Amino acid sequence: MKIINFTDFRKKASSYFSEVEQGETIVIIRHGKAIAKISPAESTELKTPSWKKPGLKLAIKGASLSNAIMEERESFNHT
Repeated sequence: MKIINFTDFRKKASSYFSEVEQGETIVIIRHGKAIAKISPAESTELKTPSWKKPGLKLAIKGASLSNAIMEERESFNHT
């Protein structure tokens, strides 16, 4: 675990994040008090948001609604 002050972190944030990627944990101190702890993520796998996951598909027996609508439209076009 590495302890650094806030000013140093602000100046060299990119290099400190590189250290975190390598497994280092960093504690940031401001005015003598710990204000943040940066540690490697537990899992590198990003979870897919629920809104991007495939939805449920419902199936019922019988004619589909879309087919019934298409047939009705065709019957209006032929009359």
